[in-house]
Amino acid sequence: MAIESKAGEKAKAPRVSVGEFVRQVRAEAAKIVWPTTSDTIRMTIMVLIMTTLLSLFFLGVDKILGGIVQFLLGLAG
Repeated sequence: MAIESKAGEKAKAPRVSVGEFVRQVRAEAAKIVWPTTSDTIRMTIMVLIMTTLLSLFFLGVDKILGGIVQFLLGLAG
């Protein structure tokens, strides 16, 4: 990956060895904090509730706009 310098010249990013790359990946992977089972269940339930509410909202909006369009088409024809 090239990095732009102030003069507009492309400078090459410093390369690391494969071993150093693997060490960096392991160090970053060690920082990952996975959610607990209860957190996962709670978030899943919240997503399902929000998805249901949004689907009902958009169903209502669709029905209202569809009714308006049908009314306008009835006036025209």
